[in-house]
Amino acid sequence: MDIQTSPYHYNVRIYYEDTDHTGVVYHPNFLKYFERARETVLGIENLDLLWKTYGLGFAVYKAELTYFDGVGFGEMLTIHTRYDLESDYRVNWHQEAWKAGVGKPAVTANFQHVCLDRAKQLQPIPFHHADAATNTWRLP
Repeated sequence: MDIQTSPYHYNVRIYYEDTDHTGVVYHPNFLKYFERARETVLGIENLDLLWKTYGLGFAVYKAELTYFDGVGFGEMLTIHTRYDLESDYRVNWHQEAWKAGVGKPAVTANFQHVCLDRAKQLQPIPFHHADAATNTWRLP
């Protein structure tokens, strides 16, 4: 089930509320930025339908972040997101936060998600990767 994708791109502007007392992004906020990018890949409408209709959602099984450079107030980031389906039950997300004009990512992250039902029981991922050329997902 080894499906690999080309990167999706999601832009984030850094606001004052995102920063700590030194004027750089408070490190846990990258979790929010990466989550928003993943939601955009899957489609917010799809995720809402998945929960309301099928009683299924995703949970983080494992997260690993590495911080290389600070990102300051007013800067723009582009979140690059790729994924691969490790099995019927697990999807791996590979993400990077890039500042404009810099030759390396400021932050890299790898997440493993599993699909769970309302009873928190492991379930197969119901999304189907419909088109590798356009990186679209669909429900069955």
